[in-house]
Amino acid sequence: MQKLIPNSWETILKDTTKLPYFKALKAFVSSEYKEHSCFPKQADIFAALALCPLDQLKVVILGQDPYHGPGQAEGLSFSVPNDIKHPPSLINIFKEIETDLSVSYPKSGNLSRWAKQGVMLLNATLTVRAHEPGSHQKQGWETFTDTLIHKISLEKSNLVFLLWGGFAKKKSKHIDSSKHLILSGGHPSPLSANRGYWFGNEHFSKCNAYLKINGKTEIEW
Repeated sequence: MQKLIPNSWETILKDTTKLPYFKALKAFVSSEYKEHSCFPKQADIFAALALCPLDQLKVVILGQDPYHGPGQAEGLSFSVPNDIKHPPSLINIFKEIETDLSVSYPKSGNLSRWAKQGVMLLNATLTVRAHEPGSHQKQGWETFTDTLIHKISLEKSNLVFLLWGGFAKKKSKHIDSSKHLILSGGHPSPLSANRGYWFGNEHFSKCNAYLKINGKTEIEW
């Protein structure tokens, strides 16, 4: 699994991948993929890193764990492949973008177009057993992604962190708010959105405004 980490991220992650927790995590993930159907494909476990090199990083969007249904997960939080039905949370993300930026609702739920612009679509847990949401939590992934966010915060300046929902907000303790913008709010899931905790947050226009002020190219959401 360690060999799947892209070269551009190897330098800042090499210390954590040598720790006992990561060795135990590797053994767990290897066993799970051998004995069960798991998502995403092993080659895509670190897709969020592969599509967004450290030197191009501008925005971090944090999800919880991968989609657990067949054909959905592709290693990017909230994203689904072309021609796959948009999950409820993604629908609400697109609806907010429609309103916030006055753009049309997209046909594709594949968010690799964001990743290639410097948006890291990171899940707190990078793998999951089929049809069992949360099944790979508390096995070491949270430590890995905590470390990743902490190191990103140290290495970079003027990034935007979009933290949606309680689990994502907990990651804020690893981010230096004096050098980065943290936009936190409700989760885009229907449960939260229908209670008034999602729509109207204007996170996408606020993100672009911050990037522009800091001399960075805005994201084409």
